[in-house]
Amino acid sequence: MESETVPHRIRMTPGARRVLEAAERLFYERGIHPVGVDLIAAEAGVTKKTLYDRFGSKEQLVVEYLAHRDERWRELLGSHLDAASGQAPAARILAVFGAARAWAAEHGSRGCSMINAHAEIGDPAHPAYPVITGQKQWMLALFTRLAREIDEADADRLAQGLMLLHEGAVVAHGLGVFPDPFGQALDRARELLEHRAAAGPGAPPR
Repeated sequence: MESETVPHRIRMTPGARRVLEAAERLFYERGIHPVGVDLIAAEAGVTKKTLYDRFGSKEQLVVEYLAHRDERWRELLGSHLDAASGQAPAARILAVFGAARAWAAEHGSRGCSMINAHAEIGDPAHPAYPVITGQKQWMLALFTRLAREIDEADADRLAQGLMLLHEGAVVAHGLGVFPDPFGQALDRARELLEHRAAAGPGAPPR
């Protein structure tokens, strides 16, 4: 698996934070391409010059938008994993799905910001691209680390199955395909882990 590329970040001043708050809301609600810097500056109550002075470009503002959402997601996920510390490895895996369900309810009405941004950008040369792919690489690495505690010999395959359940729930939630996709993904993950425990290490996924 490729290592994460650390994107360039800027130091946040009060004015920059106002711009970022406006950009986060507008980018997530309306999309990255349809939202211009004039609208962001107006919503933040700053001049366009101030926006460019703080961020340098719209591309850097997209980096900060996605990186900040990722930081908040990791913080929430960390709190759920901390709450499950000391429990069985399966419980910590299920805590990831519980965290995703809580995040989606509060911050994810339009689905995953990384997936949405990838649909708009999709260019590896864009400075925000490492934030998008890095977040998904980090999630797979997390599932792999947790899966290794259950079945070290087949951790990669188990982690990939769990990642597919997680990402499928993220997409289904954003599209409103059916009710409570995270709850259903959590139930399916529980069934997968119970099957693995009953079959023993190295058993193929059901």
